[in-house]
Formats: sequence, structure tokens, C-alpha cells
Amino acid sequence: MTCRLLSSIAAALPMEAPFFCLTTGTRRYIRLRQTVLYSTQYNARLALVRPKNQFSGPLRHVVNLTSEAVLIPLFLSLKVAGWATLLSGLAGITVAWLVAKWRFPGREFLDAVMTLPMVLPPTVLGYYLLVLIGRRGVIGEWLDRELGITLVFTWQGAVIAAAVVAFPLVYKASRAAFEGVESQYEQAARVLGKSEWHVFTRVTLPLAWRGILAGAMLAFARALGEFGATLMVAGSLPGRTQTLSIAVYEAVQAGNDNVANFLVIVTSLVCVLILVGSGHFLKPRHTAN
Repeated sequence: MTCRLLSSIAAALPMEAPFFCLTTGTRRYIRLRQTVLYSTQYNARLALVRPKNQFSGPLRHVVNLTSEAVLIPLFLSLKVAGWATLLSGLAGITVAWLVAKWRFPGREFLDAVMTLPMVLPPTVLGYYLLVLIGRRGVIGEWLDRELGITLVFTWQGAVIAAAVVAFPLVYKASRAAFEGVESQYEQAARVLGKSEWHVFTRVTLPLAWRGILAGAMLAFARALGEFGATLMVAGSLPGRTQTLSIAVYEAVQAGNDNVANFLVIVTSLVCVLILVGSGHFLKPRHTAN
């Protein structure tokens, strides 16, 4: 009876009615009723603007996984990994050839420096890159002042970070491949009057291409899964710098398990295929029967 009386009083009064003539219990009830009404109206507005999903069950998850939240990080990661593999490949092959074929003071120290990104924590590499290419960095300040180029919080910065992390994989594989080439073949080409460029392109590179390709494939897989250095240099801007690994982290933090599971499966499949392919190219060309 009391509840009905309070409900009739609350329904009769406007939402902005003064409370000085009501008891404490009546005021609390009216406030509770206003809260429920506001919540109902808000949910009704959300229902009007929220897109209706006509699918249910597993099909609904498939439709959701084709959204921009999945495709954009995937394509961005492939682009970043591709450019990073190209940059690290060019630099890694060049340095590996110099270290493998030439003798000079500090050769082993240079080899240690080139291998350093493989053992340093990614956050340390990210900090070094910020010191170099940040807006107040050694190189980044000059680029910003003279050319108007900013690398931090861009996909180009993510490419640089991924290339630095993936560089040792190309370098180590290429050096091992170059050192595995018999020097007598190169000496024979030099005796015939061929230039060093001709010796490299016609003799050394064709004999070492399998190891170089295997290193490039491993570098692509490493760049595809890069997280720490990329996050520090490029950040996590959706649609701009949010790569696959960062998208997995954000999805887990947001509780979006469907997106996280799909991205993890895609990353794992790509890495497994690359490892299988690189293992094929790393096999010896001649085996004993």
C-alpha cells in the first residue's frame, strides 16, 4: 500500500518538483525512480543508434572478425614487416659481406654491435631509437627542422623500429652464408679479370642466396611480431600505428577475446609457415646417400 502511494506521488510530481514538502523516504524513492527512468531512456537511445546484427552464434563472430578492428592491424603489420625486411635485408647483406670477406681492426667488435639488437630488451632499443630519431633526437631534430619529417608516432617509425629488431637475423644468416662460399670460386673469377661487383653478383650471391633468403624470412616473422620497440617509437594509434601485436594487447586489455583469439591464430599460422619455409632453405643442398 505504501509503495503504491509513493509511486502515485512520484508519478504525479514532475521531474523537477521541489522536495521540501516531502518526507525523506519519499525523496529517496523519487530519486531512485528518476535514476531508473534516466537509465531506461539512455538504453533506448543506444538501441536506436546501435547497428543491428542479423547474425547469431558462431556466424556473428565471423562477421565481427571481418571488421576494421581486425583487417587494418593485419594489413598494417604486413606493410610494416615488408618494408622492415627490405631495409634490414639491404643493410644486413651489405654488412655481412664486409665482415665475412674482409679483415680489418675492430671486426669482432662490429660483429657484436650488429648482433646487439638480438639480445637487448625491446624497450631499450625503443629508447635508443627515441634518442636518435625523436623530435629532439640527434637525427630526428635535424629531420624535423630541415625537412619537416617526423618519424615518431608514424608507420614509418614503426618500420624503423621493426627493421632494427629484425636486422641481426638477416645479418647472422647472411654472414654464415657468405662464409660458406668457397673462396676458390671467387679467386678464379678475379683471375679472369672480373671486378668485385661482378664476383659478388655472379659468384658469391648465387651460392649464398639460400641462407640469405632464410634469414630474410626469419626477419619478416620477427618484424611481424615486434611489440616493445614499435610501441615506444610509434605508439598505438588505431588505423595508423597499431600493428598486429599491439592490437592483440589492446584487445586483451579491452576484454575482446574474439578479436584477440583471431589475431593470435593468424600470427601463429604466419610464423609457422615462415619457419617451415626458412627451415627448408637452411637444409644442406647436398646430402650423403
